[in-house]
Amino acid sequence: MPEHVILFAGPMGAGKTTAIRALSEIEVISTEATNSDRSSADKATTTVALDYGEIGVNAAEKVRLYGVPGQRRFDFMWTILAERAEGLLLLVNADAENPVETAIEYVKEFYELYERGGIVIGLTRADLVPVALIEEYANALADEMPDVLIPVLTADARSHDDMMVLLMTLVANVELKQAVAANRTLTSGRAR
Repeated sequence: MPEHVILFAGPMGAGKTTAIRALSEIEVISTEATNSDRSSADKATTTVALDYGEIGVNAAEKVRLYGVPGQRRFDFMWTILAERAEGLLLLVNADAENPVETAIEYVKEFYELYERGGIVIGLTRADLVPVALIEEYANALADEMPDVLIPVLTADARSHDDMMVLLMTLVANVELKQAVAANRTLTSGRAR
């Protein structure tokens, strides 16, 4: 059965678990524990290993949704879960301290996943800041990594529709990258 693996990453409190719950067609498996770092995110629980959900594409194909913990002390899970992933939905809470720098840190951390698949940034909680900051993110990414093209969109992690837009943007990004690579291979094969 063909399957696709999409990773959800971002800082604690950005909405990864909520987003997977909004998308999943099965009961989400979560590894929540009491949050001992209330200064980073004022919430009662936090993911300590992974969140898992699924979306059926058709009778023979599914998309597996994995959420990684937002705290660096659990970053070993980032590596384990990124191995099979085709793309990354990076969620960043726009009202956090230094959200643009946080997004860039995560893009660098998951750059290998960008190279082999794709990354889309979803700005959550954007309604709580005066400006959505999309242009600021795009400019900062372009300054830091001029050859990297990453879509940046605002999204409500609770909204199935918003999360589907992010997911479909990621799928389109991955498919475009695969088509360009296939075209390069075909073109270089003809040149010989």
